[in-house]
Amino acid sequence: MTPSDAPAAAASVRRRARWNATDLGLIAVFAALVAGSALIAAIPVGGLGVPITLQTLAVMLTGLALGPGRAFAAVGLYVLLGLAGLPIFSGGRSGLGVLAGPSAGYIVGFVFAATAVGWLAVIVFRRTAGRLRRFRAVLLFAAPMLSSIIFVHGLGILGMMLNAKLDFSKAFLADLAFYPGDVIKNVLAVTIALALHKAFPDLLVRRSLPAGATVRPAGTPQPADSGADRRP
Repeated sequence: MTPSDAPAAAASVRRRARWNATDLGLIAVFAALVAGSALIAAIPVGGLGVPITLQTLAVMLTGLALGPGRAFAAVGLYVLLGLAGLPIFSGGRSGLGVLAGPSAGYIVGFVFAATAVGWLAVIVFRRTAGRLRRFRAVLLFAAPMLSSIIFVHGLGILGMMLNAKLDFSKAFLADLAFYPGDVIKNVLAVTIALALHKAFPDLLVRRSLPAGATVRPAGTPQPADSGADRRP
């Protein structure tokens, strides 16, 4: 590359760093997936009626599949549409009134959890190439578990304390009912995510390759001079 070509190359990299139509389509598809999962087999738990749904599975899968930026956009879009009036929260609920209910903390926590899972997933895929690949599934499972404990369960407990007027011990005990299901759903999310990344190696760690170049499996280091552009 000559010095005169440098500005054009830099502009090309900047253009590739922006979301394209595929990214926007994935955001819409995963937002719809989260919405659909909220309406399937919702089982109310306890007197507060906070339901067990497949939503945590969809939220964690979104982060594992899309990375932090697009996962934030997808789950954030779902939450915004629900607050705007679409009946896509559990039980067909919608509107700003949901924020005054006992499920409010969980709904808000989904956005942060998906973003955190996506960020951790990118790190795991990039750091588990070669010999470390055998640890990938375990580390990917740790990502949604840690994120759900901090954001989904943490904010869920806070929401019950604020909106249902429970003290911490009662809110904590009410939240414990969701852990067994979350473990199972996180195992399923990781299993599905690994299958997706095997089928679409550049789904999470995006690459823009020059003509004639081959796509490497997710997590495989690119040569320094390959011109690859990675982005979550």
